[in-house]
Amino acid sequence: VQLQASGGGLVQPGGSLTLSCVVSGFTLNRPAVGWFRQAPGKEREGVSCLSTWNDITHYADAVKGRFTISRDTAKNTVYLQMNNLRPEDTAVYYCATDLGHSSSYALCNGRPSTWGAGTQVTVSS
Repeated sequence: VQLQASGGGLVQPGGSLTLSCVVSGFTLNRPAVGWFRQAPGKEREGVSCLSTWNDITHYADAVKGRFTISRDTAKNTVYLQMNNLRPEDTAVYYCATDLGHSSSYALCNGRPSTWGAGTQVTVSS
């Protein structure tokens, strides 16, 4: 099981970015998959997770209405569309899964077993 995140970068406040996570070793039709982030000096937090078997999503309060998680099963890819970015969104973003979790809420609030390498997102003018 592997996950590879990409798409980070530098963006001005109010701007947008789309992160991609290509997965291998499993299919996007059963486990939950999610995005997490860790800012300097802060704990890692669940940002958004998707239950791939029933398409139920979970979002952290800080990103509701601005971020959207989605997936393309044919491309084995999960996306995080981030709009109206704020300086406080600056962090290293990771995608993660746990084959024992099918619930988006449980994944985002738990400790996923499998992580991809992070991608840096910096929101600054």
